[in-house]
Amino acid sequence: MSVTKNCWDDETEYDFITIVQQLQYYLKLKATPIGMKRFKTEAHFDTIKKIRRPKKGLKLTTDQIVGQSRWLGYTIGVTMDNLVGSQCGAVIGLHPRDEDFLSGKMFNGVWYGDLESSARHQGAMDCAPYGIYEALVVSPLTACRIGNPDICLIYGTPGQMITLINGLQWRDYKPCNFTCVGESSCADSWGRALKTGEPSVSIPCYAERKFGGVQDDEMLIAFPPSYLPKIIEGLSQLSKNGLRYPIPNHGLDVSPMASMAKSYD
Repeated sequence: MSVTKNCWDDETEYDFITIVQQLQYYLKLKATPIGMKRFKTEAHFDTIKKIRRPKKGLKLTTDQIVGQSRWLGYTIGVTMDNLVGSQCGAVIGLHPRDEDFLSGKMFNGVWYGDLESSARHQGAMDCAPYGIYEALVVSPLTACRIGNPDICLIYGTPGQMITLINGLQWRDYKPCNFTCVGESSCADSWGRALKTGEPSVSIPCYAERKFGGVQDDEMLIAFPPSYLPKIIEGLSQLSKNGLRYPIPNHGLDVSPMASMAKSYD
């Protein structure tokens, strides 16, 4: 598929294959990074090579769609009809944050001990704007089938995640501020990134781990692809300074002076 701009009007021709190779080199990721892109109509599916669709009548969570893409390499297209309900659809902007969604009735007595707490959780979730798109495609970045994705998703251990963030902060530093709504933490990652265009880290929730195949030691970061070159540059510079992943354990009872001298003057 030819390069097409994403929701941020980014038409840059990224070399996703090389970028992913570099990410693997610096971070030793277990699963391939993936892209998530929304389309205004379902008809766009016809332009995407080797796209898969859920079987008719099969309802899935967005976590499962993401999991199939990153673990199995699938390019998958869905509409609201393919998702289990408003919770999944609202986060990616395919369902409104309507009165029923905001009421908190679904989670009352399950994740939260009273209706007020459940409603406050729903109100705290970051969700992509509704009413612009009706379809979503998730695909490995290396497949290069969806043009520029709206956001990229990278899973990693806490050690890999802080190393990636260190790379992100190499130039034009600013602190990374993240949220944790608890259950439905996809709102902290892809929901927040689609809403703000900012790098968004999350601790994947119970549903992501139960249905999406997220491993016990994994975290997630989501961001527009425009951040990728900056991250790669930062990881490269940190590596030259001896700050690499995996991070070797220096020892609890050994002076750090010799090790620090390799990186600091």
